[in-house]
Amino acid sequence: MRLNAILLVAIMSLLAISCKENAPTTLPKLGFKKIIDNKEVDHVVKDWSFLNSDSVRVTNKDLADVVYVSDFFFRSCPTICPKVAREMKRVYTEFEKNPQVKFVSFTLDPKRDTPQKLKEYAANLQVDTDKWWFLHGDKDETYDLTSEYLQIGFEDEDAPGGFDHSGKLILTDKAGHIRAFSEGTDPDETPKMIKAINTLLKEYEGK
Repeated sequence: MRLNAILLVAIMSLLAISCKENAPTTLPKLGFKKIIDNKEVDHVVKDWSFLNSDSVRVTNKDLADVVYVSDFFFRSCPTICPKVAREMKRVYTEFEKNPQVKFVSFTLDPKRDTPQKLKEYAANLQVDTDKWWFLHGDKDETYDLTSEYLQIGFEDEDAPGGFDHSGKLILTDKAGHIRAFSEGTDPDETPKMIKAINTLLKEYEGK
C-alpha cells in the first residue's frame, strides 16, 4: 500500500503542472481515464456523504453548483496540517465573498475529530462553516476517498501523529472533475491555486 501511495503522489506531482505560473486558459481534467462502452471517460470523484461540524449530513451533490477546494487533515497533526490550513485560509479569504467557491476539509481521524471538535477548530480559524465545511465520517470511507481526489491518506503508526497523508489543496469543478492542485505546505504555490480557481470560474461564465 505504501509503494502504491508513493507512486500515486509522484504521478500527481507531475500532473500538478496545471497550477504553474504559465497555466493554460482552460484547466485540464486530471486523473486516470476509464473506457466505458468503448468511450474514454474522464475521472470523476465518486459520490460521498459525511457529517459537517453541525452534525448535518452533506454530500458532494450539495456542491454541484459550485467549484470547491478540498484537503485532508486531522486536528492533532504535528507537522504539515497547520501549514496547509494557513494556505487554505489564504485562498478562502480571497474568495470569501464569492458564492461560486466553497471549501471542504475531510478529517482522517474521525475518532477524535468529532463534529463538535471540528466546530471548535473552525471557530479558531475564524471561518464560516457554511462556506468551509469540516467533514466527519467513517474512517475507511475517508481513506478510500483520498484516492478519488488523487491523494493518499491512511493510518500509519510510524508517521507523525499516526497518519500518513498528502498536503495538497485540490480544486474540483461542478461536475466532480479534479482540475488543479497546489502544495499546501508551500506559500508560493497558493497564488497559483487562486489563479487556477479564477481560470475555472471563467469556464462557467455565460453558461
